[in-house]
Amino acid sequence: MGLAFGPRRGTYTDISEELKSVGKPLTTTEIQNFKTFDLVYRSLCALMYNYVPMSGHPGGSISSGRFVQGILFDAMDYDVSDPDRQDADMISYAAGHKALGLYGMWALRNEVMRVGAPDLLPADERLQLRLEDLLGFRRNPVADTPLFKKFNAKPLDGHPTPATPFVRLSTGASGVGVASSMGLGWGAQDYFAGNPPRLHIVEGEGGMTPGRVSETMAAAGTASLGNVIMHIDWNQASIDTNHVCRDDGNPGDYVQWDPMEFAYLHDWNVIYVPDGTDYQQIIAAQRKARTIDNGQPTAVVYRTTKGWQYGIEGRASHGAGHKLCSDGFYQAVKPLLDALDQTIPECKEDCQICEGGGKADIVEKCYWDALLVIRNTFDKGFVDVKALAQRLIDARERLNGLERKPRKDAPDVEVIYKTAASNGSSIPTELLLEAGSSTTLRGELGKVLNYYNKASGGAILAAAADLLGSTSVNVSADGFPGGYYNAVSNPGSRLLSIGGICEDAMCGVFSGLSTYGHHIGAGSSYGAFIAALGHIPSRLHAIGNQSRQAIKTEPHKPFFLICAHAGVKTGEDGPTHADPQALQLMQENFPKGTVITLTPWDPQEMWSVVTAALAKRPCVIVPFVTRPNEKVIDREALGLAPATEAMKGIYKLRAANGKGDGTIVIQGSGITYAFVEEALPLIEKERIDLNVYYVASAELFDLLPADEQERLYPREVADEAMGITGFTLPTMYRWVTSERGRAMTLHPFQKGHFLGSGQADKVIREAGLDGESQFKAIVRYVKER
Repeated sequence: MGLAFGPRRGTYTDISEELKSVGKPLTTTEIQNFKTFDLVYRSLCALMYNYVPMSGHPGGSISSGRFVQGILFDAMDYDVSDPDRQDADMISYAAGHKALGLYGMWALRNEVMRVGAPDLLPADERLQLRLEDLLGFRRNPVADTPLFKKFNAKPLDGHPTPATPFVRLSTGASGVGVASSMGLGWGAQDYFAGNPPRLHIVEGEGGMTPGRVSETMAAAGTASLGNVIMHIDWNQASIDTNHVCRDDGNPGDYVQWDPMEFAYLHDWNVIYVPDGTDYQQIIAAQRKARTIDNGQPTAVVYRTTKGWQYGIEGRASHGAGHKLCSDGFYQAVKPLLDALDQTIPECKEDCQICEGGGKADIVEKCYWDALLVIRNTFDKGFVDVKALAQRLIDARERLNGLERKPRKDAPDVEVIYKTAASNGSSIPTELLLEAGSSTTLRGELGKVLNYYNKASGGAILAAAADLLGSTSVNVSADGFPGGYYNAVSNPGSRLLSIGGICEDAMCGVFSGLSTYGHHIGAGSSYGAFIAALGHIPSRLHAIGNQSRQAIKTEPHKPFFLICAHAGVKTGEDGPTHADPQALQLMQENFPKGTVITLTPWDPQEMWSVVTAALAKRPCVIVPFVTRPNEKVIDREALGLAPATEAMKGIYKLRAANGKGDGTIVIQGSGITYAFVEEALPLIEKERIDLNVYYVASAELFDLLPADEQERLYPREVADEAMGITGFTLPTMYRWVTSERGRAMTLHPFQKGHFLGSGQADKVIREAGLDGESQFKAIVRYVKER
């Protein structure tokens, strides 16, 4: 008895079989036009790899070229004159290593417009990718070669970033591109609902092997993201093998599925294209993908050869190619040169590259001369520019005819930012807490997010790694339809199901969702897990937001990476879960202004720190929240500063009555409660007069003006202070600067081992962070001072 898939909403089509019973989509002339364009494109890929020097991935760029042509010139409804148009279809290269091909294709499309439809060219050159910009492929902005400077060429990153028009995301890092791309599609689906823009994702089977890709595809199938079409370049070659997947009955070196099975498993529609070089099959498949209306995402799988007709195929063309000006390079470009009856310098007697010993400006000049050969194919009519330009005109007309509009009750994320900018110091009445009551940091975070969610009409979409209720992030969706989001059956829900226990995919999806611009994602899990697993998506999201400024100056688009059950108070779960290290991964570990960590100790501080962070518009907001219930402290009665002071990042929790006997800096909820409830009464009894500072957010403090920072926390204070932290010692270094102060600082690893399991108070005592231990350490610090 065999094992078969259960019932699926998705369908399977072999496009070669379907073409036997339906008319072919292209005329002979149209096919020839595409083939000519492809010859130019493949030759350009060879030139770029040769002259830059030997940098990039020619193989996958070439194998995906024909179906990407179909996407750009036939499948997409978009406006080439407006890369940021919100109602337009999008293309996302999840396969970031195909950047060489992306830049080449973008430049050739620009040449089509330059010659055949100049009115389509964006007036702002920042929104174009010109042939001249290819001089900047894999070049640093400080490059100073003559032509790079003369043409003001864009420095094109080795993997795509939003510094390039029509690129929304930074991709290429271990499957993150699929997850973040899916976030774009999710944002479009929710904002436009009935007639959303389509998202075309370009990926290969090797790029589908990371675990976060499986998580993401499961989420997309479960949520019925019918506006997503993934185009899979199945060439069977990666860096190390030519047998990635199981194929023709032979086991794969990496995985035992093929891309059709993989997509179909996750309830996607699958369209198989047996010959990924056949334009009839390519265009027929892409057009069919647009007509499937069962609500499920679609994977179009093209069987290709990596490095097709380049002279080097398979894995040897992944990240490698012909040597500089080698015979193999000239053979790769010979078909185009013969057709044009043109030449480029050869590596013989007349080769300036060899004569110059590879000098950068000489190589650049030869590269530009070769690019001019490419330009001539458009200027002299070798490429049917008029026909291709008409396709771009038609794409814009189709888009205009669709009249896509946001849904009537679409969320307004700007309400969140405006509220945060104007209302940080005033806590809403419904979020005020009564002294003596009991609540949790995680619960209050959920309430703050819910406040903003209701105000914005549902702009916050939340998810957790099978921990919605446990981390209280589900509270953010109170008042909206229950259950998980599904584009067909439950589009009003604000809770996403992202594959189960899937921090990897969750952070990637939310980076793309927030990037789309109408939502804020909020993903939650144990801080021990999500800080590490979400670090790569956070980094790429920050890179993307920063690089976007090269095209358009605009605020960052944040998502929340919620480090729940944070720190040693999650003691019952043991050291595998109660991890003090998570903050060190995120705090002050990114360029200024891109990531803001939040470490409130008192639930009353939650509104202030979250609101202050939203007002600053970083790329990622990282709250650390604990699991246990906490008593709401009567701060005024204890002589503690108001909770709203936390929005400054660091504040004087308790001021000395006189000159003071010393300075204590504290960070972390559990150990601060131990200080306030246990150590402070002992300190007062001994009449020790201290200045006590609390660190609610290192980054909020860093964003204050320099003179304000010095006023709040003077250098001399850091020189005399000792620290008490529920996180790792290095997170205290910028607050405690003396050797003595650091040596006396209390932290979870001060005894040289991971902590054991048990109730929170027992684990804190084991760490030497309980109130009595704090008191003894403070007495020693004061005496030695």
